[in-house]
Amino acid sequence: MRVRDFDFPFDPAHIAQHPAQPRDAAKLLDLSGPTAMHRTIAALPGLIEPQDLVVVNNTKVIPARLFGMRGEVKVEATLTRQQSKEAWWTLARPGKRLKEGQTLVFDQGLEAVIAKKTQAEILLTFNASGAELMARIKAQGAMPLPPYIKRERGGETADLTLYQTPFGKYEGAVAAPTASLHFTDSVRAALPCPLAEVTLHIGLGTFAGIQVEDTEDHIMHVEWGELPPETEAAIKACQGRIIAIGTTTLRTLEAFKGRADRGDIDLFITPGFEFKVVDVLLTNFHLPASTLFMLVSAFSGLSRMKDAYALAQAEGYRFFSYGDACWLARR
Repeated sequence: MRVRDFDFPFDPAHIAQHPAQPRDAAKLLDLSGPTAMHRTIAALPGLIEPQDLVVVNNTKVIPARLFGMRGEVKVEATLTRQQSKEAWWTLARPGKRLKEGQTLVFDQGLEAVIAKKTQAEILLTFNASGAELMARIKAQGAMPLPPYIKRERGGETADLTLYQTPFGKYEGAVAAPTASLHFTDSVRAALPCPLAEVTLHIGLGTFAGIQVEDTEDHIMHVEWGELPPETEAAIKACQGRIIAIGTTTLRTLEAFKGRADRGDIDLFITPGFEFKVVDVLLTNFHLPASTLFMLVSAFSGLSRMKDAYALAQAEGYRFFSYGDACWLARR
Protein backbone atom coordinates (compact mmCIF):
# COMPACT_ATOMS: atom_id res chain seq x y z
CA MET A 1 0.00 0.00 0.00
CA ARG A 2 1.05 3.60 -0.49
CA VAL A 3 2.31 5.31 2.65
CA ARG A 4 0.42 8.48 1.74
CA ASP A 5 -2.85 6.53 2.04
CA PHE A 6 -2.31 6.67 5.82
CA ASP A 7 -1.83 10.43 5.98
CA PHE A 8 -4.53 12.65 7.46
CA PRO A 9 -4.92 16.34 8.39
CA PHE A 10 -3.48 17.01 11.82
CA ASP A 11 -3.18 20.14 13.94
CA PRO A 12 -0.04 19.99 16.17
CA ALA A 13 -1.95 21.97 18.79
CA HIS A 14 -3.50 18.62 19.81
CA ILE A 15 -0.14 17.16 20.93
CA ALA A 16 -0.18 16.60 24.69
CA GLN A 17 2.88 17.97 26.47
CA HIS A 18 1.90 16.56 29.87
CA PRO A 19 -0.45 13.72 30.91
CA ALA A 20 -3.94 14.28 32.26
CA GLN A 21 -4.21 14.65 36.02
CA PRO A 22 -5.43 12.39 37.43
CA ARG A 23 -4.33 9.92 34.79
CA ASP A 24 -7.71 8.19 34.59
CA ALA A 25 -9.36 11.53 33.71
CA ALA A 26 -7.92 11.16 30.19
CA LYS A 27 -10.54 10.92 27.46
CA LEU A 28 -11.40 7.55 25.97
CA LEU A 29 -12.96 7.33 22.51
CA ASP A 30 -14.90 4.06 22.47
CA LEU A 31 -15.00 2.74 18.90
CA SER A 32 -15.98 -0.83 19.76
CA GLY A 33 -19.56 -0.40 18.54
CA PRO A 34 -21.19 1.07 15.44
CA THR A 35 -21.33 4.53 17.03
CA ALA A 36 -18.42 6.32 18.69
CA MET A 37 -18.88 6.96 22.41
CA HIS A 38 -17.03 9.54 24.50
CA ARG A 39 -15.84 8.23 27.85
CA THR A 40 -12.87 8.58 30.22
CA ILE A 41 -10.26 6.03 31.29
CA ALA A 42 -12.05 5.79 34.65
CA ALA A 43 -14.88 4.04 32.77
CA LEU A 44 -12.54 1.43 31.28
CA PRO A 45 -13.27 -1.39 33.78
CA GLY A 46 -16.95 -1.16 32.83
CA LEU A 47 -16.08 -2.10 29.23
CA ILE A 48 -14.43 -5.33 30.33
CA GLU A 49 -16.13 -8.64 31.21
CA PRO A 50 -15.01 -11.13 33.91
CA GLN A 51 -14.25 -13.79 31.28
CA ASP A 52 -11.88 -11.46 29.36
CA LEU A 53 -8.09 -11.34 29.70
CA VAL A 54 -6.17 -8.03 29.86
CA VAL A 55 -2.54 -8.20 28.69
CA VAL A 56 0.03 -5.47 29.40
CA ASN A 57 3.68 -4.84 28.50
CA ASN A 58 5.86 -4.96 31.62
CA THR A 59 8.93 -3.28 30.12
CA LYS A 60 10.53 -0.47 32.08
CA VAL A 61 11.99 2.67 30.49
CA ILE A 62 15.58 3.59 31.31
CA PRO A 63 16.64 7.28 31.38
CA ALA A 64 18.48 6.80 28.12
CA ARG A 65 19.37 10.43 27.21
CA LEU A 66 22.92 11.32 28.27
CA PHE A 67 24.53 14.75 27.98
CA GLY A 68 28.28 15.09 27.64
CA MET A 69 31.17 16.70 25.82
CA ARG A 70 33.57 15.83 23.02
CA GLY A 71 36.25 18.37 23.63
CA GLU A 72 34.44 21.71 23.58
CA VAL A 73 31.43 20.34 21.70
CA LYS A 74 28.21 19.54 23.60
CA VAL A 75 26.90 16.08 22.78
CA GLU A 76 23.54 14.43 23.41
CA ALA A 77 23.55 10.64 23.15
CA THR A 78 20.34 8.62 23.37
CA LEU A 79 20.79 4.91 23.98
CA THR A 80 18.77 2.80 21.55
CA ARG A 81 19.79 -0.85 22.05
CA GLN A 82 22.37 -2.73 24.06
CA GLN A 83 25.22 -4.45 22.24
CA SER A 84 27.10 -5.88 25.24
CA LYS A 85 27.61 -5.27 28.96
CA GLU A 86 29.63 -2.14 28.24
CA ALA A 87 28.46 -1.08 24.75
CA TRP A 88 25.27 0.58 23.50
CA TRP A 89 24.13 1.72 20.10
CA THR A 90 23.01 5.35 20.29
CA LEU A 91 21.58 8.24 18.38
CA ALA A 92 23.97 11.14 18.92
CA ARG A 93 23.87 14.84 18.18
CA PRO A 94 25.80 16.32 16.45
CA GLY A 95 26.35 12.94 14.84
CA LYS A 96 28.12 14.18 11.71
CA ARG A 97 30.89 15.79 13.76
CA LEU A 98 31.69 12.64 15.72
CA LYS A 99 34.38 10.21 14.51
CA GLU A 100 35.40 6.69 15.42
CA GLY A 101 37.99 6.61 18.19
CA GLN A 102 36.87 9.87 19.80
CA THR A 103 36.00 9.93 23.49
CA LEU A 104 32.81 11.40 24.93
CA VAL A 105 32.93 12.60 28.53
CA PHE A 106 29.80 12.55 30.67
CA ASP A 107 29.21 13.41 34.34
CA GLN A 108 30.62 11.54 37.34
CA GLY A 109 33.62 10.19 35.43
CA LEU A 110 31.60 8.26 32.88
CA GLU A 111 33.31 8.13 29.49
CA ALA A 112 32.65 6.35 26.20
CA VAL A 113 34.72 5.71 23.09
CA ILE A 114 33.07 5.80 19.68
CA ALA A 115 33.76 2.22 18.60
CA LYS A 116 31.75 2.18 15.39
CA LYS A 117 29.61 4.50 13.33
CA THR A 118 26.87 3.73 10.83
CA GLN A 119 24.72 6.07 8.81
CA ALA A 120 22.07 6.10 11.56
CA GLU A 121 23.71 5.09 14.84
CA ILE A 122 26.93 5.27 16.84
CA LEU A 123 28.26 2.42 18.99
CA LEU A 124 29.63 3.68 22.32
CA THR A 125 31.88 1.54 24.52
CA PHE A 126 31.76 2.83 28.10
CA ASN A 127 34.35 2.68 30.88
CA ALA A 128 31.84 0.77 33.01
CA SER A 129 29.71 -2.29 32.39
CA GLY A 130 26.74 -4.29 33.59
CA ALA A 131 24.99 -3.15 36.74
CA GLU A 132 27.57 -0.43 37.40
CA LEU A 133 26.99 1.13 33.99
CA MET A 134 23.22 0.99 34.39
CA ALA A 135 23.45 2.63 37.82
CA ARG A 136 25.54 5.46 36.39
CA ILE A 137 23.18 5.91 33.45
CA LYS A 138 20.20 6.10 35.84
CA ALA A 139 22.04 8.60 38.05
CA GLN A 140 22.50 11.16 35.28
CA GLY A 141 20.27 10.24 32.36
CA ALA A 142 17.01 11.90 31.31
CA MET A 143 13.90 10.17 30.04
CA PRO A 144 13.98 9.64 26.25
CA LEU A 145 10.77 11.49 25.51
CA PRO A 146 9.66 11.55 21.88
CA PRO A 147 10.67 14.68 19.96
CA TYR A 148 7.14 16.11 19.85
CA ILE A 149 7.15 16.49 23.66
CA LYS A 150 9.12 19.69 24.16
CA ARG A 151 11.55 19.87 27.06
CA GLU A 152 14.63 21.90 27.93
CA ARG A 153 17.99 20.13 27.81
CA GLY A 154 17.99 17.55 30.58
CA GLY A 155 14.21 17.20 30.68
CA GLU A 156 11.89 17.59 33.66
CA THR A 157 12.35 15.56 36.83
CA ALA A 158 8.64 14.70 36.86
CA ASP A 159 9.01 12.76 33.60
CA LEU A 160 11.11 10.14 35.42
CA THR A 161 7.86 8.89 36.95
CA LEU A 162 5.24 10.24 34.53
CA TYR A 163 6.83 8.41 31.57
CA GLN A 164 6.87 5.07 33.42
CA THR A 165 3.95 2.65 33.54
CA PRO A 166 2.73 1.00 36.77
CA PHE A 167 3.41 -2.40 35.16
CA GLY A 168 7.12 -1.78 34.53
CA LYS A 169 9.35 -4.58 35.88
CA TYR A 170 12.19 -5.26 33.46
CA GLU A 171 14.50 -2.44 32.36
CA GLY A 172 15.37 -2.20 28.70
CA ALA A 173 12.95 0.11 26.88
CA VAL A 174 13.89 3.54 25.57
CA ALA A 175 10.25 4.46 24.95
CA ALA A 176 7.19 3.82 27.09
CA PRO A 177 4.23 1.55 26.22
CA THR A 178 2.06 4.64 26.47
CA ALA A 179 -1.42 3.06 26.63
CA SER A 180 -0.47 1.71 30.07
CA LEU A 181 0.38 5.20 31.32
CA HIS A 182 -3.37 5.75 31.84
CA PHE A 183 -3.69 3.11 34.56
CA THR A 184 -4.20 4.34 38.11
CA ASP A 185 -4.46 2.19 41.23
CA SER A 186 -8.24 2.54 41.17
CA VAL A 187 -8.54 1.47 37.53
CA ARG A 188 -6.30 -1.55 38.14
CA ALA A 189 -8.26 -2.53 41.25
CA ALA A 190 -11.56 -2.29 39.37
CA LEU A 191 -10.57 -4.62 36.53
CA PRO A 192 -13.07 -7.50 36.65
CA CYS A 193 -10.85 -10.00 34.82
CA PRO A 194 -7.39 -11.56 35.07
CA LEU A 195 -4.29 -9.64 33.97
CA ALA A 196 -1.33 -11.17 32.13
CA GLU A 197 2.01 -9.76 30.99
CA VAL A 198 4.39 -9.78 28.05
CA THR A 199 7.67 -7.94 27.60
CA LEU A 200 8.70 -5.84 24.62
CA HIS A 201 11.70 -3.56 25.09
CA ILE A 202 10.64 -0.68 22.87
CA GLY A 203 13.30 1.09 20.81
CA LEU A 204 13.35 4.58 19.36
CA GLY A 205 12.42 3.07 16.00
CA THR A 206 8.81 3.34 17.19
CA PHE A 207 9.10 7.09 16.46
CA ALA A 208 11.01 6.73 13.20
CA GLY A 209 9.30 8.11 10.14
CA ILE A 210 8.76 5.99 7.04
CA GLN A 211 11.16 7.06 4.31
CA VAL A 212 9.68 4.99 1.45
CA GLU A 213 6.58 5.43 -0.70
CA ASP A 214 5.28 1.86 -0.47
CA THR A 215 4.74 0.01 2.81
CA GLU A 216 6.26 -3.15 1.32
CA ASP A 217 9.63 -1.38 1.13
CA HIS A 218 9.72 -0.34 4.79
CA ILE A 219 12.13 -2.22 7.08
CA MET A 220 10.73 -2.47 10.60
CA HIS A 221 13.01 -1.86 13.58
CA VAL A 222 13.92 -4.89 15.70
CA GLU A 223 12.95 -5.12 19.38
CA TRP A 224 13.41 -7.88 21.93
CA GLY A 225 10.27 -9.48 23.34
CA GLU A 226 9.02 -12.34 25.47
CA LEU A 227 5.69 -14.08 25.95
CA PRO A 228 6.09 -16.14 29.16
CA PRO A 229 4.51 -19.59 29.71
CA GLU A 230 2.05 -18.28 32.30
CA THR A 231 0.67 -15.81 29.74
CA GLU A 232 0.30 -18.57 27.15
CA ALA A 233 -1.64 -20.57 29.75
CA ALA A 234 -3.88 -17.58 30.52
CA ILE A 235 -4.61 -17.08 26.82
CA LYS A 236 -5.55 -20.75 26.38
CA ALA A 237 -7.80 -20.60 29.45
CA CYS A 238 -9.53 -17.37 28.41
CA GLN A 239 -13.25 -17.79 27.67
CA GLY A 240 -13.76 -14.18 26.60
CA ARG A 241 -11.79 -11.58 24.68
CA ILE A 242 -8.02 -11.03 24.62
CA ILE A 243 -7.54 -7.31 25.34
CA ALA A 244 -4.14 -5.82 24.45
CA ILE A 245 -3.12 -2.69 26.32
CA GLY A 246 -1.09 -0.88 23.69
CA THR A 247 0.32 -1.63 20.26
CA THR A 248 3.53 -3.11 21.70
CA THR A 249 1.52 -5.70 23.62
CA LEU A 250 -0.49 -6.48 20.48
CA ARG A 251 2.65 -6.87 18.36
CA THR A 252 4.18 -9.24 20.92
CA LEU A 253 1.05 -11.38 21.16
CA GLU A 254 0.66 -11.57 17.39
CA ALA A 255 4.38 -12.09 16.67
CA PHE A 256 4.47 -15.15 18.94
CA LYS A 257 0.90 -16.17 17.98
CA GLY A 258 -0.08 -16.40 21.64
CA ARG A 259 2.54 -19.06 22.43
CA ALA A 260 5.40 -18.86 24.92
CA ASP A 261 8.55 -17.64 23.19
CA ARG A 262 11.24 -14.98 23.33
CA GLY A 263 13.49 -13.25 20.81
CA ASP A 264 13.66 -10.40 18.33
CA ILE A 265 10.42 -8.98 16.93
CA ASP A 266 10.17 -6.95 13.74
CA LEU A 267 6.50 -7.51 12.95
CA PHE A 268 5.10 -4.78 10.67
CA ILE A 269 1.29 -4.79 10.66
CA THR A 270 -0.60 -3.18 7.78
CA PRO A 271 -4.13 -3.68 6.40
CA GLY A 272 -4.59 -7.26 5.26
CA PHE A 273 -2.81 -8.70 8.30
CA GLU A 274 -4.67 -11.65 9.80
CA PHE A 275 -4.93 -11.23 13.57
CA LYS A 276 -4.77 -14.53 15.46
CA VAL A 277 -4.85 -13.49 19.12
CA VAL A 278 -6.06 -9.99 20.00
CA ASP A 279 -9.75 -9.07 19.99
CA VAL A 280 -9.70 -5.59 21.57
CA LEU A 281 -7.03 -2.89 21.71
CA LEU A 282 -6.57 0.10 24.02
CA THR A 283 -4.18 2.56 22.40
CA ASN A 284 -3.32 6.24 22.19
CA PHE A 285 -3.70 8.40 19.07
CA HIS A 286 -0.80 8.10 16.66
CA LEU A 287 1.11 10.15 14.10
CA PRO A 288 -0.13 10.48 10.52
CA ALA A 289 1.41 7.96 8.10
CA SER A 290 3.17 6.15 10.97
CA THR A 291 3.60 2.41 11.45
CA LEU A 292 1.32 2.63 14.50
CA PHE A 293 -1.49 4.31 12.57
CA MET A 294 -1.09 1.56 9.96
CA LEU A 295 -1.48 -1.01 12.74
CA VAL A 296 -4.73 0.44 14.10
CA SER A 297 -6.00 0.78 10.53
CA ALA A 298 -5.32 -2.91 9.99
CA PHE A 299 -7.10 -3.70 13.24
CA SER A 300 -10.24 -1.56 12.85
CA GLY A 301 -10.28 -0.30 9.25
CA LEU A 302 -8.51 2.61 7.54
CA SER A 303 -11.57 4.73 6.75
CA ARG A 304 -13.01 4.17 10.23
CA MET A 305 -9.76 5.26 11.87
CA LYS A 306 -9.47 8.35 9.69
CA ASP A 307 -13.02 9.32 10.63
CA ALA A 308 -12.27 8.62 14.30
CA TYR A 309 -9.14 10.75 14.29
CA ALA A 310 -11.03 13.62 12.64
CA LEU A 311 -13.73 13.30 15.30
CA ALA A 312 -11.13 13.21 18.07
CA GLN A 313 -9.57 16.45 16.86
CA ALA A 314 -12.95 18.13 16.56
CA GLU A 315 -13.77 17.08 20.14
CA GLY A 316 -10.47 18.30 21.58
CA TYR A 317 -8.80 14.97 22.27
CA ARG A 318 -5.10 15.11 23.14
CA PHE A 319 -2.74 13.10 20.94
CA PHE A 320 0.36 10.92 21.19
CA SER A 321 2.37 9.63 24.19
CA TYR A 322 0.89 11.81 26.95
CA GLY A 323 -2.50 12.12 25.26
CA ASP A 324 -5.89 10.44 25.37
CA ALA A 325 -6.84 6.94 24.23
CA CYS A 326 -9.22 4.95 22.07
CA TRP A 327 -10.86 1.55 22.56
CA LEU A 328 -10.89 -0.54 19.39
CA ALA A 329 -12.52 -3.80 18.40
CA ARG A 330 -11.02 -6.05 15.73
CA ARG A 331 -12.87 -5.86 12.45
